[in-house]
Amino acid sequence: MSDTTSLQGPIVIIGAGQAGVQTAESLRAGGFTGPITMLGDEPYGPYHRPPLSKAWLAGEMDAAQLVMRAPEMLARKNITLRTDTTVVAIDRTARHVQLADGSTLSYAGLVLATGSTPRALPLPGAQAQGVLALRSRDDASAISERLALCQAQQLPVVVIGGGFIGLEVAATARKKGLAVTVLEAAPRLLGRVLAPVLSDWYAELHRSHGVQLLLGAQVAAVEADAQGQVSGVRLADGSLVPAGLVVVGIGVLANDQLAVAAGLECERGIVVDACSRTSDPAIVAAGDCAVRRLPDGSLLRLESVQNATEQAKSAAAALLGQERPFTATPWFWSDQYDKKLQMAGLSTGADQWAVRGDLNSGSFSVYHFQGERLLAVDSVNASKDHLQARKLLDAGVSPTPAQAADPAFDLSSLLPGKA
Repeated sequence: MSDTTSLQGPIVIIGAGQAGVQTAESLRAGGFTGPITMLGDEPYGPYHRPPLSKAWLAGEMDAAQLVMRAPEMLARKNITLRTDTTVVAIDRTARHVQLADGSTLSYAGLVLATGSTPRALPLPGAQAQGVLALRSRDDASAISERLALCQAQQLPVVVIGGGFIGLEVAATARKKGLAVTVLEAAPRLLGRVLAPVLSDWYAELHRSHGVQLLLGAQVAAVEADAQGQVSGVRLADGSLVPAGLVVVGIGVLANDQLAVAAGLECERGIVVDACSRTSDPAIVAAGDCAVRRLPDGSLLRLESVQNATEQAKSAAAALLGQERPFTATPWFWSDQYDKKLQMAGLSTGADQWAVRGDLNSGSFSVYHFQGERLLAVDSVNASKDHLQARKLLDAGVSPTPAQAADPAFDLSSLLPGKA
């Protein structure tokens, strides 16, 4: 392991979210004593993003609770935070970044934690007032204001996209008593990540709370009134779904523009190895902007707090000359109504599933298998199953589908040292 004092020059971190903060703090924990400057393009210091579509949007959380790290806490660790600061270019030869005000900052090590941006709706009328996406605190505030307007005027809400963000917003809007329609182009909700049985269960959950789901919906245009305010969504069959607010949740794009312009390897994100190193040895990347090259050559980009945190720890170690590959089982969560979905592993390629517990009870788990190999486990209001699943997946241990489906079978007995 390299001497952590070998890197003396300044480290610049572009991005003040989960990955940026974790990298800075891991550098300090790893013994780095040089200057660290973290640049955020928003007017706020680091804040938690997961509550934006849930507690913050519902008005159940105030600004103080949203704070991830107060500026004074960062200052105590000698981490300089600069908000409202936009980087416009990276000069890899001179090793400096150029800011929007024309000034430059030199670096010995550079961290790209630039996050992602919601995909824009590529349709006529998408620029109407009241067509919004959710990524930042300001986005959430704008949606919250529009929800209040819809409440006051009894206007319906339309969500385009039946992914996690869209469904969380739909659930929050229903809790406020608003009429909600979700338009999903695919034949089922969350089709890329959930087993069919769980997609169907979530569809029924939302319908039971009064959400109108239109699956296989083909959106043609957004309609606006004479004042430019959104009034509805026009479908390909000519029908109109009225709306006082349209929330667009059709995925995100990695913010890799700076990296592309600087000549770093990028492919739907900034390409990194398991240790968060880019194609430039002085530059690392972590979080939503990064896409990891796997041993088989394929690419994996994850959008989660855990991924941002673990990639950031790897990035800090790489800058300190250490190897700390991120190999832990990926996990995610989503809160909708009173149901918490916790996901462990990656279900891509699953060809059979086993359900543990009773779907009707609202507490159960779905185990994804490829052949006899366990790939992932999705747990609804079953935290114990989730934690056990992470242990099984980390250990590379697979129960049989029959064992997974049998609540009387002790899955922990399969773990090393438990036999």
